[in-house]
Formats: sequence, structure tokens, C-alpha cells
Amino acid sequence: MTVGVDVDLALVGGGGAASLVLAALGRENLSGVRVAIVDPVHKRGQDRTWAFWGTPGTALDPLLSASWNAVDVVTPAARRTLPLSPLRYAMLRSGPLYDLAGDAEKRLDAIRIAAPAGALTDDGDRVVVSHPDGTPLVRAAWVLDSRPRRPARPGRTNWLQHFRGWWLESGRPVFDPGRAVLMDFRTPQPPRGVSFGYVLPVSDRFALVEYTEFSPAVLSGDAYDAALRGYAALLGLDLATLTVREVENGVIPMTDGVFETRPSPRVVRLGTAGGATRASTGFTFTAMVRQAGRIAGEVAAGRPPLPGPPYPARHRWMDAVQLRALDRGLVDGVAFFDRLFDRNPAQRVLRFLDGTTSLAEDLTLMASSPLLPMARAAGGDALARLRRKR
Repeated sequence: MTVGVDVDLALVGGGGAASLVLAALGRENLSGVRVAIVDPVHKRGQDRTWAFWGTPGTALDPLLSASWNAVDVVTPAARRTLPLSPLRYAMLRSGPLYDLAGDAEKRLDAIRIAAPAGALTDDGDRVVVSHPDGTPLVRAAWVLDSRPRRPARPGRTNWLQHFRGWWLESGRPVFDPGRAVLMDFRTPQPPRGVSFGYVLPVSDRFALVEYTEFSPAVLSGDAYDAALRGYAALLGLDLATLTVREVENGVIPMTDGVFETRPSPRVVRLGTAGGATRASTGFTFTAMVRQAGRIAGEVAAGRPPLPGPPYPARHRWMDAVQLRALDRGLVDGVAFFDRLFDRNPAQRVLRFLDGTTSLAEDLTLMASSPLLPMARAAGGDALARLRRKR
């Protein structure tokens, strides 16, 4: 098999996960590392928004559209304002990240191959990335593959985080730029699942207002729009005086299925395909940032670009139990999240969702959840695991 392009590292896919890796590689003082990107589309501009929490002072700070030191969690009974210090909640739109990745691509003198990728043929020494028609595109020592794919082993519980957001613009001040809404559970709840709205204001006249569900199936476009109109009314917004500047949609898997993060010796999967999506919520971005930083550090040190597990094994188990409890109706979703934030500091909950809490903190979080229903869910999960092994 003859391949004209030979590199050290090939990125297959050019979305958020690959862009974060490129940006991280660009921050390292790399010399002689040959990089290629294989993707039919060169990502540019605004096609998505990431909202995440973390400690200020990162390399992504100059790219942020907004950040908040406190957030609101709202239920039909109460509104809580949660201080986040030393963390903060932040918004990053895709355009600045794609631009940063593009700058890094130039500094690295990376090769861009504008074609879809098909098979990855790994002989244990090099990997050949081929076009779907079988034509070889590039040969690499290592391949980082961020293309979406299903779990290698189907989950016992399979839900989705699915959403639609409107970027709303007003001719007069209607938003509070100092106040973000993390979760607003006053939305009508689905028969099976959890719904909430949230608000991320960039200024007093421009904000992202979004409707999100954790549930087994997506809605129709009309249903998302109806939900957003209803949520806007709850917020006291008069849509007749506002302009919808952009619309964002998304569907993210929430599953206890197992993703194959290392399908062959020299192929590493990133993003959702690499297990970066938190099964209990669908949150992904912070784990992708960690993956990118670890990969860049390993490459700079002359070691294999292996990011390590995105979450501790105990967190994957806790997620599976929570999903099962929600799916089987053992707990009420709104009451579950309300109790979690009521009985724990916001920082602990958010760090758990990021996969950075200690074992002691995890035990405290478990003790603050409804014990009998969660014990039933844990028992059911253990039984399901045993049955699958037979």
C-alpha cells in the first residue's frame, strides 16, 4: 500500500475535540513533529456554544464570550443563587476556538487533507488512514480519531441530552449580564425524563436561552420551539420585541455503554467516542480539554499521545446507577437535582460532574442522595451486569 504523506500524528475529524488538541499542541515548543488533519470540512465560525466551569487563568480565557462567579438553580419552589468561587462558569463559542486551532495548525506546519476518512489500518507500527473508497490518504505513527460512533458495548440504560437554543437580541436592556441560570426546572416535565431551561447572557441585550431534556428520545423541531416559547414566557420575555439571531441544536448520548477508547495499538479515540461525555448529564467539554492537555504534554515529552481515562471508574458506576434510577422512575429528576445542590456546595457538585472529586467527596455526595431508591438502582445495576456476563 503506497501512501504519499507520512506524519507522526494524524487527527481524524476536525471538530471541538480535534481543535482543542491542535490548540494545546500549538502551545508546546514542538520541533520536528509532523501533524496532519483529515476532515472534509474546515471548521470555522459559530456552529456551537460550550458552557463549562473551571478555575480562571487557563489558556482558553482570552477566547471566552462571558463568565460568571455565581449561577442560579431554579425549581418551582425556590431560586438558589450558588456562589462558585474558586470556580467560575464560562461560555466559549466555537469561532474563537476554531481560529485558535487554525493559528496552531499554521505554526505546526500541519498538513490538511480535505477528505472523509474511512478505515484505519493499524499494523502495530504505523496506521494508514484511508478514504471510504479505499484510497490511502495518510500514514501516521499515531491517529487521534474524534469521529462520533456508538458504544462498543450497548448500555443497559440509554438516554440523550438533547436541546435547542435561541440567541436572542433586544433593542433595549432585558437581560442581567451578571447572572447566569444554570438549571431552571420550572419547565413542564416530560413523562419520562427531566427538562430544564437556562440563560447565558453575554450583555444586557444579547443572550442564549435554551431548552434541554434528559430523556430517551428527541423531540420534533416544533416541540422544541414550543418549549422555548413557553420558557421565554416564564422568564417574562416578550418575543415580539426580540430577534432570534441564531439557533443551536444538539443531541449528546447519555449511556452506561462502554466506548472503545483504544480500538487498536496506535489509534486513540477522543471526545464522546473516547468516553469524554459524562453519562449522567451529557457534559463533555471539560473532559475534552483535559484530554487535549494530556496529549500535548505527552507529545512534547516524546511519549505516546495517550490521554488516560476521562473519568474514574467509580464515577462511571455512579453515573450508571443515577441513569437507572431516573430511567426506572425510582427518583424524581427535579427533586434529585434540587436535593443534590441543596445538600452540597455547588463547587463539589460541579467538580463531580467534571470527574475531579475525591473518593471522600463522592461518598458525601452519595450520602446526600435519596438512599433507598439509589440502593435499589445500584442493586438492579449489579444484577443487570451479572446477567450480561452469563
